[in-house]
Amino acid sequence: MSSYMNMNFHTHTVYCDGKNTPAELVEEAIAKGFTALGFSGHAYTPMDLRYCMSEKGTEEYREEIFRLKDAYKGQIDIYCGLEMDYFSETDTNGYDFLIGSVHYLYKDGEYHSIDGGVSYFEHLFSLYKGDGYALAEDYYRLLGEVVDKTKADIVGHFDLVEKFNKDSRYFSASHPRYERASLDALSVLLKTGCIFEINTGALSRGYSALYPSKALVCKMAEAGARLILSSDCHQKENLDFAFSSVKELPYFPAIEGCLLTSSPFPTKK
Repeated sequence: MSSYMNMNFHTHTVYCDGKNTPAELVEEAIAKGFTALGFSGHAYTPMDLRYCMSEKGTEEYREEIFRLKDAYKGQIDIYCGLEMDYFSETDTNGYDFLIGSVHYLYKDGEYHSIDGGVSYFEHLFSLYKGDGYALAEDYYRLLGEVVDKTKADIVGHFDLVEKFNKDSRYFSASHPRYERASLDALSVLLKTGCIFEINTGALSRGYSALYPSKALVCKMAEAGARLILSSDCHQKENLDFAFSSVKELPYFPAIEGCLLTSSPFPTKK
């Protein structure tokens, strides 16, 4: 197995919206031959408590991950992180790494989920009065700010706004407005030196999108960005979902050299 497939830093457990305990994920990772496993529980996001860790749960989560670090020392390297939404409110001191993501847009005085389901996205689209490009522009404006806002090490699912956009239902990724918005965000983020993930999570949920798109990930590679493979795992069976198929992508040779093959983070004791 290629070394870039031997780790995953985007995983969720029962402390947020995942299906398995942290220990179950560790055992699965060891069984799959992983050398490193990073936990990235959804940080507390007060306007939507459906999927994130509670404030009390965050402390319990952190204690459990650090317990597992010691329990499995010598078998696998374990990292304690958070997935920070742009609007998350959590003390991030003492974590090994942070993922910065945009899951919401603030529109007409309310927060609206981008990836909560088709009905949520349809409602958000209606608030933009059918202008999907304005929606995408607002998304990418926040994404361009996400590292500065959250101090993230990794940018999560770069073009998540595409999740429900099958057959260009809401906008075309080749439209000048969309291209300009996405590339402007990319330009800003590249200057931060952040890591970008290749995220197979939507594939594991039956959607056709691989984040980022071919055009965007190739732009990242051209710029020499660091890339890391993740499955945005919410259940242990998907810990390495479609990792092997990434090698079959026709543009894989263009990005292979940018894929990280070992953990980029020190672990905190």
